[in-house]
Amino acid sequence: MEKAIRLKVRKDLDARQQHTILRLKGSLISKGYTEIIHILDKDEEFHINTFETPSEKQVEVKQYIAAFINQENILDTVTIE
Repeated sequence: MEKAIRLKVRKDLDARQQHTILRLKGSLISKGYTEIIHILDKDEEFHINTFETPSEKQVEVKQYIAAFINQENILDTVTIE
């Protein structure tokens, strides 16, 4: 069964932050966690990025995202919902 993962991403990003978010999304796809990421407006400040991943990979994906966010120091830019 597929499970959706939601990321809350700040809209107002500088060039480095945009590049880092693109790297995160690209790595999620290249690692086979998902094939497509959907982007929706949440409000004036944030987008919601959603993607589906197999249930058995959900914990692994969340750990990967959390480690990436921490390593790249983008805690104020993206969060897992």
